[in-house]
Amino acid sequence: MLAILSAALLFFALPRGSTLAAQPEEVKFSSGKATLHGFLYKPQGNGPLPAILYNHGSERKPGTKPELGKFFSANGYVFFVPHRLSHGRSPNDSHIDSLYEQGARSIVTLHETHLGDQLAALSYLKQLADIDPARIAVAGCSYGGIQTVLAVESNAEQNLALRAAVSFAGAAQSWRGSSSLRTRLVRAVRKANIPVMFVQAENDYDLTPSRVLSAELQQLGKPNKLAIFPPYGNSREEGHGGFCARATNVWGDEVLAFLAANLGK
Repeated sequence: MLAILSAALLFFALPRGSTLAAQPEEVKFSSGKATLHGFLYKPQGNGPLPAILYNHGSERKPGTKPELGKFFSANGYVFFVPHRLSHGRSPNDSHIDSLYEQGARSIVTLHETHLGDQLAALSYLKQLADIDPARIAVAGCSYGGIQTVLAVESNAEQNLALRAAVSFAGAAQSWRGSSSLRTRLVRAVRKANIPVMFVQAENDYDLTPSRVLSAELQQLGKPNKLAIFPPYGNSREEGHGGFCARATNVWGDEVLAFLAANLGK
């Protein structure tokens, strides 16, 4: 009787659309000569399933993104968190480390290098048996939001078959410090051939990048959505990384609606 009651309480405590909270599977994939690691969340049910490739930020230990993985898998999406070189479970790389040390003057080179890891992760994701390769979105926070915008450009240039992109707080800490990055992101977003959503909290470090990039798309008549939410938490850091990782109750419905409209369910 106690076991039945515990199971019932667990059921009612789970996120919308789920039965049991998903646990990530650690996977390996190749990027050039390197073997990278990542974490894969899968919803219950049979494929082919829509998927989200999620780009972590600059944090050296990005972890598994459990709140995001459980939220998206509970709502029917495979959620993949690859670790780029010199991050998390993936091997360290002296070139990447040196680019980080050089700061703003090397930020574009850093992201061009990281882009190779992201595209390798996308190739891995597409070949999974239960994935629908025609229903994949790319997303990410902070540095991961920058990677998301670069993936939008790559999608147009390389026919990657992505369907949508969600940039959370992309370049919020980097925009003002690097004119080369600003130029690079504007050039990238102008090539968009998929809908792009920009998401931030009002108390993030800088709302300018989302507003500028959304305005570029708007001027070109390309589909986009700008969603600025009320302040989250009590600091800029909470309004930045905390908002991306934990505020699914704030931005979740709008992001899910955007994904459903562009990937189908």
